[in-house]
Amino acid sequence: MNDAARSEESGTRTSVSRSIDIIDTFVRRGSLGVTELAETLDLSKSTVHAYLKTLKQSGYVVRDGEKYALAYKLSLQGEAVRNQSRLFRIARDEIDDLAAETGLYAHLTVTENGRGINLYQSKGDAVGRYDYQTQKVQQPEPLHVTATGKAILAALSRESVESILDRHGLPARTEHTITDSDALFDELEQIQERGYAYNDAEEIEGFRAVGASIRGRDGEVLGALSVSGPKSILHGERFREESTDAVTRTANLIEVTINMSSTFQSDS
Repeated sequence: MNDAARSEESGTRTSVSRSIDIIDTFVRRGSLGVTELAETLDLSKSTVHAYLKTLKQSGYVVRDGEKYALAYKLSLQGEAVRNQSRLFRIARDEIDDLAAETGLYAHLTVTENGRGINLYQSKGDAVGRYDYQTQKVQQPEPLHVTATGKAILAALSRESVESILDRHGLPARTEHTITDSDALFDELEQIQERGYAYNDAEEIEGFRAVGASIRGRDGEVLGALSVSGPKSILHGERFREESTDAVTRTANLIEVTINMSSTFQSDS
């Protein structure tokens, strides 16, 4: 590769990186003007304006007066990505049924780059609407603070878990969050033995959850599901027995459907 080609490749990488930074900033901050965006990214206003012009022409950014924001086109693309997931297509109705049965929030979670991604969420009638639950489906989250995340970690090899911890650490969300790796591995062993995970105010104060992993035909972990709600609702037998039964039963039902689907596909 000659110098000109190297320079062009480097410039392309920089352009892509800056475009991603702009999109990520809009995700975190909402609508922004050119000056605000330039100050946030430590770029000149002329540079930011040029990138915004390109993103606007591509349909990823819209302008409203003096401010810019992300376009709904990204939402449509996100839906397209989610609909390509066989796990989502199979589990969606079961997650709705789980929320209706328990009256709680029900979540379907997968992992990407060592973080949890909330693929789908359904709300039961016994819980209120919380801003946190809206935010939860808009950003990746640490695996060690959630019931779905711990259920997934428990299904992975120790080497895989250690690699995730090396990359992301064990940041605390509440005073109950596990921040010691030995304590985490002890809990993951318990989760493996009983088949489900608890989140007892480890992600957010006053909120509890029960989660279980979902495995494919060959035993690989595909994701996890959970139910969650405030301690005032999710306590006693409802927390330790009723919710765990509902979660593990739903996880098994999804696994059976996935495995039957895989069998028919392999035989066809």
